[in-house]
Amino acid sequence: MTDETTAEGSRAHHGPRGWRAAAETALYGPGGFYRRPEGPAGHFRTSVHASPLFARAVARLLCRVDAALGRPAVLDFVDMGAGRGELVGGVLAALPADVAARARAYAVEVAERPAGLDERITWLSDLPDAVTGLLFANEWLDNVPVDVVEVDSAGVPRLVLVAEDGSERLGEPVTGAAADWLGRWWPLPAEEGLRAEIGLPRDRAWAAAVGRVVRGLAVAVDYAHTLDTRPPFGTLTGFREGRETAPVPDGSCDITAHVALDACAAAPGPTYTPYGTARTPLGTAPTPSDTPLPPARTMPRTPSDTAQAPASTAHGTSGTARELPPARLLTQRSALRALDLTGARPPLALASTDPAAYVRALASAGEAAELTAPGGLGDFGWLLQPVGIPDPLEREPEQEPERETRHPQDPPGR
Repeated sequence: MTDETTAEGSRAHHGPRGWRAAAETALYGPGGFYRRPEGPAGHFRTSVHASPLFARAVARLLCRVDAALGRPAVLDFVDMGAGRGELVGGVLAALPADVAARARAYAVEVAERPAGLDERITWLSDLPDAVTGLLFANEWLDNVPVDVVEVDSAGVPRLVLVAEDGSERLGEPVTGAAADWLGRWWPLPAEEGLRAEIGLPRDRAWAAAVGRVVRGLAVAVDYAHTLDTRPPFGTLTGFREGRETAPVPDGSCDITAHVALDACAAAPGPTYTPYGTARTPLGTAPTPSDTPLPPARTMPRTPSDTAQAPASTAHGTSGTARELPPARLLTQRSALRALDLTGARPPLALASTDPAAYVRALASAGEAAELTAPGGLGDFGWLLQPVGIPDPLEREPEQEPERETRHPQDPPGR
């Protein structure tokens, strides 16, 4: 559907439609939430905003990817859903000089380039054609719009239609690829009122992003759930000026939902369509269903500490099939600890020998504790997809291994 706008550029009013179409217009259309001048940080706080330690940890991850790639002449870092460039700027600032000299940084975002951004950062509205390095999507997938379904009185899942004021009604039964996804990844009992979010657009968006990585690592960080922890009434919500609010698709608030990261992990499979060399605007994707590729962010909830999806066959930018090593799911707490961010308090003796250093170390420990806290940011999910390199966050053999759970290729039905 093409949105008609007035001469002033405001959105036209629509009748009730699916949440996916409504949210896409509200977030990314003319005058949409993510095009507003205050940026996402004016409405909610992510790990990037919580502490510069997060960007430093991502910089350490980029250095590990660099080493696994054999320290190439050009090392790409792509910040997907970059907001106003806070993460990519922090990563560049934290890199060792020899790595920074070879780094090529990209920020991918629908909004205009902010004033004063580091001139080394290339600002794009869509992904680069080919990435050798690290593609990092921090709270991007949760803002890829999805449709919402609800079980009616007859036990049939139906599409939820929403008006611009947020009022809802049930539409047609869910059919086709959406119904297949629901049956595989979020099976709903025939109980009236149960809800789910159809994550197929996110699967396709993630597969398309992974398809741009020639060699390196793709990482998605988000609040998430897996097959055994799906919430019975869905997770769709809104954020405005630092507060959670009812989701209303009028452009006044963020509209977000938790991510089925286990489904995303399995998405770059044998039927996955590669991007090739064509460039696709951030808001569309190379699939018949017109999968959007917008930015994202927000707050917590997630899967078990670690889980692993099976290896899959994907396609490179040349269009030729390639084997991908297994994707891995772990919590942010586990990921950041593997990147040497623990939140441990400094030794009390330091307070006597160097009080200023002790205060700085104590503040840093507090920030690290927030980033790794159970029940908060530490419960975010990290989805890691290596491409042509070993997993840079795999623990060393002498370290105690984390609990591993493998996801079957086809999860059980009802």
